Amino acid sequence: DSNLPAGLLQESDKHNKWYGIPVLLQKLYDSSHPNSDLLQAHSFLKILSSRLSFEAMTCVTEDRKTAQESTFPNMYTFDLFGGVDVILYGTPDLVKDCLSVLYNCGICIEGVTKNLAARDDFVLFLFTLMTNKKTFLQTATLIEDILGVKKEMIPLEGIPNLSGLVQSFDQQQLANFCRILSVTISEPDAGNDDKHTLLAKNAHQKKTASPSRAEINQVTLLSIPGFIERLCKLATRKVSEATGLNFLQELEDWYTWLDNALVLDALMQMATEETEQSSTESSDESSLATSPLRHRLPQSMKIVHEIMYKVEVLYVLCVLLMGRQRNQVHKMLAEFRLIPGLNNLFDKLIWRKYTSSNHVVHGQNENCDCSPEISFKIQFLRLLQSFSDHHENKYLLLNSQELNELSAISMKANIPEVEALVNTDRSLVCDGKKGLLTRLLAVMKREPPDSSFRFWQARAVESFLRGATSYADQMFLLKRGLLEHILFCIIDSGCTSRDVLQSYFDLLGELMKFNIDAFKRFNKYVNTPEKFQAFLTQINSSLVDSNMLVRCIVLSLDRFESQTEDVKVVEVLSECSLLSYMARVENRLSFLFRLINIINVQTLTQENVSCLNTSLVILMLARRKAKLPFYLNALREKEYAEKYPGCMLNNFHNLLRFWQHHYLNKDKDSTCLENSSCIPFSYWKETVSVLLGLDRTSLCAIVRYIDEPFEDLDRDLLED
Repeated sequence: DSNLPAGLLQESDKHNKWYGIPVLLQKLYDSSHPNSDLLQAHSFLKILSSRLSFEAMTCVTEDRKTAQESTFPNMYTFDLFGGVDVILYGTPDLVKDCLSVLYNCGICIEGVTKNLAARDDFVLFLFTLMTNKKTFLQTATLIEDILGVKKEMIPLEGIPNLSGLVQSFDQQQLANFCRILSVTISEPDAGNDDKHTLLAKNAHQKKTASPSRAEINQVTLLSIPGFIERLCKLATRKVSEATGLNFLQELEDWYTWLDNALVLDALMQMATEETEQSSTESSDESSLATSPLRHRLPQSMKIVHEIMYKVEVLYVLCVLLMGRQRNQVHKMLAEFRLIPGLNNLFDKLIWRKYTSSNHVVHGQNENCDCSPEISFKIQFLRLLQSFSDHHENKYLLLNSQELNELSAISMKANIPEVEALVNTDRSLVCDGKKGLLTRLLAVMKREPPDSSFRFWQARAVESFLRGATSYADQMFLLKRGLLEHILFCIIDSGCTSRDVLQSYFDLLGELMKFNIDAFKRFNKYVNTPEKFQAFLTQINSSLVDSNMLVRCIVLSLDRFESQTEDVKVVEVLSECSLLSYMARVENRLSFLFRLINIINVQTLTQENVSCLNTSLVILMLARRKAKLPFYLNALREKEYAEKYPGCMLNNFHNLLRFWQHHYLNKDKDSTCLENSSCIPFSYWKETVSVLLGLDRTSLCAIVRYIDEPFEDLDRDLLED
């Protein structure tokens, strides 16, 4: 309290071991009014700041959980006497030290950062301090900590003159600003999207306003002139080449304690100052020999530094690419040549060395806590995945020769070129000997079996194939040995990672779908009963992971059976072990039983809903051949054989009612189901309607096959 007599304060100070903090605070308070002597205020602030910094360093190096009041006496006394408020309402001329004090308090004392985060006006005011180059790093670090604990997302349009602020940043500041931006444009918890049940997600969507705060922030960013162009420049700029053999090893040692680009910036500043200082000192050989790192540090740091910047920038671009403004962002990324720029960095920076990655596979929006090298590779692969997914700009991942090769494949097969390929602007594609997709295939083949990079690599290549099936795209990849590589990974490599296997199954499905040459190649590789059995064992070990591949085989078989005038098709149909296996109705039924049994409405997620769609594909193809009653009767017989009458069919009935509720929603995009199956969405809807028919005399209605005593349709399930 500023009204306490000085004598009383000093007396109590000795008695309570307050280390002179209250007296210092009072002096600071008295001397920081607008008309006071700021030099005096500054000296008091300096003393406080250095004491608190020392304790904060201890806090960072020790485990915060074991820290007690006795560990940070200065800090606790400072907080006890309202130090944070004194600092907050101090004079703007002392900003740098004030920021330092607030940051250090936040490190050591639970709740300080949360309290700061609750003051919206203060948080928005902090952004305005970023115009000052001298305090940029401290401000950015404090904002990052505050946004990390803030309950509500901040509205970017509330930042005074945001556009001017961003345009005033140099490229280095802009990269650090991206780290802050990532929190403001990502949907909270989007990283766990696949794990949430669809029931919960649908209920959440009903409650939440649209567009969300994150989506509004994305629009705000895109309206800043030159913003995306500058990010593309940052993402693709080259690093001055490193010299010396040791820096890669140093890099590995450092990343354990350099956890963010801001810390690195501060160290860069120190290293630069140190190098400048050492050049003015005597160049005595012996004194330099005692600090060999001094001259090697900055060069190696520049590389890690650049990588860390690029991680932040790619993350922001990735989120924007998946948002509602996707087409606008795509157009800009193409125009500013992001893909050719990344292609030119691929060998020298992105994949310049092999990094072991036995870490967990991260969700799309989860921030990765791995080394900068690993984060950078994952972020790069995520960007490629979102860039090519269902978008015609995917052909920018190739160079001109590779595009010509695609045209030649189409011409040889006597099929028209894909429209997106014809429309690709050749001035915006990759240059150099190889395009980005081809470079990616090369490193993918060299990756160790259980490396989680394989997951992201396979996802990126698969997204290139997704959408309407293109024979030429498939052949382009088949000619480069991709099918054999995938089969080696699934059958022979000893890979046990479920994530990697799932991504390889999905990729294999897209690569083989409707492609008779792919099935011929499959048969050539899987050329013994033992190999075929090993392949089946992997598929059967988790249908949630492999059902997209099962769907592809069922769809392909159906198409090939209608092409019996083609000699090649007839030959492959008779020889291919995989097609023969799926042609046996008992095997298709076995898949159908298991697909329906592993899911129910309460456990449906984005990840396993594909099992429901695969079971529907099997039944739609049966319906086309007037075999639907046969399949439904088989489900009924299976239930009776297992002594659970009604169990499977009731479950399936509820799943289909959920399907209607979910896919007939006006916001749902049904083109994915249509493109991936080549079955019109109207036929999907019709089949579901027929299956859910209420007429017990209809041969195609599920209800006919459930005896009345066992009928247990959960009528209220979707109304809850």
